[in-house]
Amino acid sequence: MSSNPATIDVVGIGNAIVDVLGEVNERFISAQDLTKGSMALIDEERMHELYHAFPPAEEHSGGSAANTMVGAAALGSSAAFIGKVCDDQVGEIFAHDITAAGVEFGVAPTESGSATGRCLVAVTPDGERTMSTYLGASIELEPKDIDPQLVTAAEVLYLEGYLWDPPSAKEAMRHAVDIAHEAGRRVALSLSDPFCVDRHRDELQLLIEHSVDILFANQEEAKALYELDDLEETLLVLEEVCELTAVTRGGQGSIILGPEGRVAVPAEQVAKRVDTTGAGDLYAAGFLHAFTEGREAAICAQVGSIAAAEVITHIGARPEADLRAMISARVG
Repeated sequence: MSSNPATIDVVGIGNAIVDVLGEVNERFISAQDLTKGSMALIDEERMHELYHAFPPAEEHSGGSAANTMVGAAALGSSAAFIGKVCDDQVGEIFAHDITAAGVEFGVAPTESGSATGRCLVAVTPDGERTMSTYLGASIELEPKDIDPQLVTAAEVLYLEGYLWDPPSAKEAMRHAVDIAHEAGRRVALSLSDPFCVDRHRDELQLLIEHSVDILFANQEEAKALYELDDLEETLLVLEEVCELTAVTRGGQGSIILGPEGRVAVPAEQVAKRVDTTGAGDLYAAGFLHAFTEGREAAICAQVGSIAAAEVITHIGARPEADLRAMISARVG
């Protein structure tokens, strides 16, 4: 590890998106020809069409890694975010929201090209979310947008798998990984989505084997990574390729693979699932917060589960309760 102590707990790189969250019924999903529970990429024309069909909605800065950084900050970690927005009204919303949440954000907005990205999240009464995402300016992230001093200062560099699609953003993340490793820092990766894994399986396998210290994946993403149907087979492979892996299983909790062996950690129970948006993001936030505090892996997973449980009890992917107080009461 670096001889210079980290001055920031975690810095995340990901899509800079404004979330538009609306409560809809099943008829809306059918009428708009959406696949319930999925995340689909859409173009700007479709984004405007769907937006105008939406019911009254809440708008907040979002994006997977950005949500994780906000969750980490809410828990008391020092956090920063690297992502691209346009110099437009929606870009101003993103920058204001994330900095107001206590996350450092200093990437210069682009003054031309695509509009700031946004994700239209249709939430049905069962708490399931169906996402239609216009990536916009977020995929225009370039290596020049990576601040070497910021990456070097962070104990953990956290990468969002969703951003692995655009070549320039992928190059930017590879550049950040090189900087982090040269400084002796840890690199964490979220696989984000099984379809993302399917598109980049070979590259992601190599990245995980050679460059990732902490891997976050749900069980479907993990199985997709090695094209295996059996979770146990998948866990055996992951134990050999990554130093520390957290495989989440929804209401069944998570399985941690690491130096302390394999540990199963139960999920935190909630009275009602309102909106599952951001559950994985907040799990990673809690896990990384505890990790940078030097907690053992099982405690990291427990803190992650508590943070994830809080965010599914309300609309939106950002915490509303006092996460620090919750962790203090349940974990100490």
